[in-house]
Order: sequence, then C-alpha cells, then structure tokens
Amino acid sequence: MMLSINPENPQQRLLNQVVECLRQDGVIVYPTDTTYGIGCDIYNKKGIERIYQIKHRDKRKPFSFICPDLASIASYASVSNFAFKIMKRHLPGPYTFVLEATREVPELLVTRQRTVGVRMPNNNIALEIVRQLGHPLVTTSVNITQQQTYEDPSLIEDELGGQLDLVIDGGKISGDPSTVISLIDDKIEVLRQGSGDITWIK
Repeated sequence: MMLSINPENPQQRLLNQVVECLRQDGVIVYPTDTTYGIGCDIYNKKGIERIYQIKHRDKRKPFSFICPDLASIASYASVSNFAFKIMKRHLPGPYTFVLEATREVPELLVTRQRTVGVRMPNNNIALEIVRQLGHPLVTTSVNITQQQTYEDPSLIEDELGGQLDLVIDGGKISGDPSTVISLIDDKIEVLRQGSGDITWIK
C-alpha cells in the first residue's frame, strides 16, 4: 500500500493511518532528510527481524532509531552536557549520533559496546510520525545491504512492496546516508561521513 503525504504540511488523516499501521506491528518505508528509510516501532521485535531479512543485513549490526526531540533522545541514551550542546546545534539534521544506551532500548538495537545510534531528521513526515506514535522509529536506508539506495518511492513499492505494510511517498529523495558521529566519553569521532557537513568538527 502506498500513501502520498505532503512533505511540507503532512495531512493528519494520513498520519493517523501510518501510526495505526505501526501500532499493528507494521513495517513501513518513509522519507527522511537523507534517503528513504525503512522502519517500525522500536518495541516491535518481529518487525525488526523482518527488516533484517528485507535488507539481508548481519544481525550483529544493530539499527539506529529516530526520536522527535532532544528530551526523547535523553530517555533512550545518556546525554551529557557536551553531547546536548552539540545535538541542540545540529538537530534536526542529517546526522546519527552514537551515545551510551539506557535500559529503555530493546536489546536488538544495542551494540555489544552498549551504545545506540539516534537520529532526528529534518523531515516533517518522519518527525510527525514519531511524535504521534509515542515511541522511536527504527531507521535504516531502504536498500539491500551494500547496494544503492532508492530515490523514488514508486520503485520501492514495485520492488519491495510485497514485503512491506506501507510505503509513504514524500517525493523523490537523492542523498547520501546520514553522517555518523560518536559522542562517547565526550569525544567527537566521525564513524561515517555522509550527507552531514563536518567542517564544524575541529
């Protein structure tokens, strides 16, 4: 099933459909500020397993997740004053920040080092979904591992629709995945350079 949602002013009735799908343990495709993402509610264990299968991804590599605001991030990750200032300056934006996980995070999303990757994309659709869902949303790019990401949601529907519960059309998106930055121990380390500018890192 495919839903076209206005990226500037998402229609509430359509957002309601998306949230209901997620609450029914659905797996969806949705737009972010970098690429299209595939995800589910972080407490949907079966959904997370489905995403691993769709992407052919190694289960030793946990997914990141989207939070709607900094207060929500602090529920799932240990946010020092140092980390808070950096995230406040650069979020919403095309970054995934790696922080120490709290006990709120399901084990499937925690690395062996007890860390998590959190995102707050600059995309109204994605942020409204997580605000209204009330839980973070698993996020990973829509592609088979190590293959090119999709720019056009109609291609996603054509090729992967049978494995998904819902595809949101928020327009074509062409970009690199997010830049991944570790803030562990109040040290900035770029783990993957992507769409986000890193010239601010000294």
